[in-house]
Parts: sequence; structure tokens; C-alpha cells
Amino acid sequence: MPAFVNPFRKHDVSDFQGVYTPLADFRRRSSADEPKDMKPGSLANEKKLDVSPDASNGYSTYTIDGLRAEIELDLVASGLDTSYDRKSRVINKAITDIGMGRYQWSLFALCGFGWLADNMWLQGVALTLPGLTQEFGPSETQVRYTTCAVFIGLCLGASFWGIASDVIGRRLAFNATLFIAGVFGLAVGGGSSWIGTCGLYAALGVGVGGNLPVDGALFLEFLPFASSGLLTALSVWWPLGQLIASLVAWGFLPTYKCATELESCNISPEPCCTRSQNQGWRYLNITLGAMTFVMFICRFFLFHLYESPKFLLSRGRQSEAVAAVHGIAYNNRRTTWLSEEVLNEIGGTAAVVEKQQLSTADIVRRNLGKFSTQRIGPLFATKRLGLMTCLIWFCWTTIGMGYPLFNAFLPQYLANSNADQPTEARIVYRNYAITSIVGVPGSLIAYYTVNLKYIGRKGTIAISTLISGILVFCFTISADPTFQLVFTCFEAFFQNIMYGVLYAYTPEVFPAPNRGTATGIASCLNRIAGLCAPIVAVNAGQANPKAPIYASGGLLLAAFVAMCLFPIETKGKQSL
Repeated sequence: MPAFVNPFRKHDVSDFQGVYTPLADFRRRSSADEPKDMKPGSLANEKKLDVSPDASNGYSTYTIDGLRAEIELDLVASGLDTSYDRKSRVINKAITDIGMGRYQWSLFALCGFGWLADNMWLQGVALTLPGLTQEFGPSETQVRYTTCAVFIGLCLGASFWGIASDVIGRRLAFNATLFIAGVFGLAVGGGSSWIGTCGLYAALGVGVGGNLPVDGALFLEFLPFASSGLLTALSVWWPLGQLIASLVAWGFLPTYKCATELESCNISPEPCCTRSQNQGWRYLNITLGAMTFVMFICRFFLFHLYESPKFLLSRGRQSEAVAAVHGIAYNNRRTTWLSEEVLNEIGGTAAVVEKQQLSTADIVRRNLGKFSTQRIGPLFATKRLGLMTCLIWFCWTTIGMGYPLFNAFLPQYLANSNADQPTEARIVYRNYAITSIVGVPGSLIAYYTVNLKYIGRKGTIAISTLISGILVFCFTISADPTFQLVFTCFEAFFQNIMYGVLYAYTPEVFPAPNRGTATGIASCLNRIAGLCAPIVAVNAGQANPKAPIYASGGLLLAAFVAMCLFPIETKGKQSL
């Protein structure tokens, strides 16, 4: 691969010689029956694997009629039957037959950058708050509105980029989110006032907020069906973001900060905390911004992302959609049976189908339609599913507020826990870095425990949430830094288990036709609750500095009670 790849290059199937195999000669398989020890679409498989005709319809899977029968079954489940829907499902089959390969694993890492950046900046803002108080003068409770500004940007970014990616394309949105985050992350380092810095953080949040919805949707569209579970594995990148932010903060903040007794020059005469004495928080943001920009460069220049075939189909660019699938096969060193002729046989040609592409209004309508009563209604079709829906949304909401109430202000809690005198900055940021390191294995442990007998998804998430809630309360027992370090380490470990299982469990419990609606609403509730967390922290913290911590622990315990009532266990079961 060349050092730099033209990110705007459009492809034709002629660019990928040797990857096309006619459908009649290609040895396909049902995605549900794919052998784990063989690579779909490989040249070796085409000779070894003998697939019998589908018993349910009598057609061979190597013919247009057999493929059409598979598509018809998918359409019945989705409730949508347009030329676009038919052709997009053909592309799904083609990607499944190509299988997992180098292209998807590269994309896994690059999409992981988005998840890493999301948590890295949430922790970066938390680590910046003490420096903002000393330099600009807001009180220790008032400065928490900085986090509120970030969450406003996150909410706007998640809403905007989710729909925009369906209008302007996945590729542009995929790259723009990290570009915006990198630019404004660097700009934060030059903030000249608290209000101005909050505005820059809000703009940064607009970029960061698009990472999870855009990266998740993009990655899923390039994944074979049998590997769709890897979408949940992206959460492994989440704790790495906190680890990076904490290590960078540990290097800068204890050294480049004003003396603890100095106040802002805005509220105090000299000697006071000047900008030149308080460069640590600026160095932190500039470093995180530079790292984010490097991630953008890796996405934009070092990896050639093919535009989503489904987006290309929605815009009537069928030949480019086929070329994108051929490009995936080429990168994975596999073959594919997909061609424009196959798409036209299943979905119709322009001469037969009056409207093959979706207009911008159609795309927006489909996105907003996810939240219509027609889409939400099936989530309450049965008493069991309705209860599950209410409980899972309740958990996303309570955790969405409980998590930032503790973690977004943890550096402040660590610094001010001693009533006699503030804890030394070097110890605060060292302990925060240690906490981040201990928390990283949590997500990995979660993927092991969810499959253990008698524990499963429900047991893992309930136990980890219960322990997290108890540990948050235990944090307030003593002001000793070592005591607090022990409990924050355990708390970070179990919270990462909780979040890892929550991300994996939520899409599994809902039927496929309504899964996007259910998870989309859950994510929306999580962000809205997170937006309210700084408001609660400011007002409750004025009455009692420990009140936000108590509220965080109480919300986590409320989520635990709801988890104990989950009526569905998905361990060892296929998704609906």
C-alpha cells in the first residue's frame, strides 16, 4: 500500500481484476451455517465446499432464483420492499460471502479511534476543570458547567452526524468528525476566557459526538453477518481513551500549574494565577488535539475507505456500489459474485423500476421514522418485550447520569477530599492514571464472563453494576488518598465491565426490524441524562460536596434493581 492514498478516488470494477466469479461458479453458503474453520469466498473454498439446495424453497443458492428467495425472506422480516431494499440485501449477502478479512480488521482499528476519542475527551475535560478554576475564576462547582457545554455538543453531534451520514455519505462524515474534534481540540489550548473555552469545547463535542453513531453504522455495513458481534467489541477502545488522557495529564498538570494558594487574576490582586504559570491544562488539550488529528490523518490518508455501498445505492450510484464490494474482496484477497446484472435481476433496472434512488427527503424521513409510533409500537408488542424495553431504557438513562456524576468530576473529588488541605496535585493525577490503567481489563473480562454458565449477560451486568454502586459510596468513607485509590481502581474496573456488557446486551434483546429504533432511543436518553449531570453536580455540590457522589451511587443501584428484573437472557441464543 502506498504511503498516502487519494481519499477522493472513485473506483470501477475494472480496478480490481481477478476478484469476480460468476454466481453459478461461486460456492455460497447460508450466513447462519458458515463454517468457522473456512474462509467464505476464498478460492480454496470454491473447490472444497459442496452446498446443497435450500430445502425451504427448493432453489439452489447458486442461481438467481435461489438468491431471490433468500432476499424475499429478509424483506418479509423488515417490512420494506423497494428496489433499494432488495439491492441492499443482495450486497449484504455478497459481503457475507466475502467474509472477514484485512479490510474489516483495519476498519475495526480506525473505528476504534472514534470510540477512543469520545472517552479521551470526556476525561480530558474532567482533568481540565481545576486549571480553569485557577486561571479564569469560576468556583469549583460553577466550573462544572464546562462539562455541560461538552454534552450539548455531544447531543448535537450525535443527532446531526447520524442523519448527515445518510445524506452526504459515510466517508465524509467518518473523516469530518475526527477532523472537527482535532481542530477544536487544538484551539481549546488557546482559550482566553472561561466562556470562550466552553464554546470551543461545545464545538469539539459536535465532532466527537458523531463518532459513535457514524463509526458504528459504517463498521456494521462492511461486516459479514457472522462477524456482526465485533460491533460490540469496539467498546474495548473506550477505556483506552481514559488511559491516554490520564497519562498525558499526569505528565503535564502537576508540573505546569499555579501554586495551590493562588487564585485567578480575575478575582484576586497580585500575586495571582497568570496564564504563563498555568500552562498545564493547555498542554494537555493541545496534546489530545494533536493525537486526535493524527487519528484523522490515519483515516484520511493512510487508509482508503470505500464509500458505503448502501449509501451509493441510495443515491443511484449502483456501479460504484458494486465496485466498492469488489474493492473489499480485493483487499481481503477473496472473490465475489456481485455484479450489476445480479442487482438488476433482483431489484429491477431503471427501465422497469420508476424510482431506484432515495431523495434527501426520503433519507431524512427514514431516519426520523425510526422514532415514529409505528416503529416504537412493536417494542411493546408483548408484555415481556415491553417490560424489557422499559427496563433497558431506564438503565441507559440512570447510568447516563450516574457515570458522569462520579467520573466527570473525579479529579476534583480526589483533589478536595481532604478537608484540612487539598491533596497534592502530583498524587491526584498519579492516582487518576493508576485508576485508568486498572480499569482497562474490565471490557476484556466482560466478553469472557457473559458466556459463563449460570452467569451470562444478566448476571455479569447486574453484579458489576451492584459492585460499582457500592464502591462509589465507599469512596466517601475516608479522605486518605491511598484508601480512595483502592476504591476508584475497583470502581473503574467494574464500571468498564458494566458498560462493555451494556453495549453488547442491548442490541441482542430486541428484534432485528426494530433494533435500530430501540438502541437509538437508548443512546439518546443516555446523552440527555449526561447533559443533565453537570447541572445536578453544580446545584447539589453547593449544598454538600459529596451529594453528587451519593447521587451517582444511588443511580447505579437503581440500575442494578432494574437489571435484576430483566426478563430476557441472550447467552447462547441467536438474535431475533
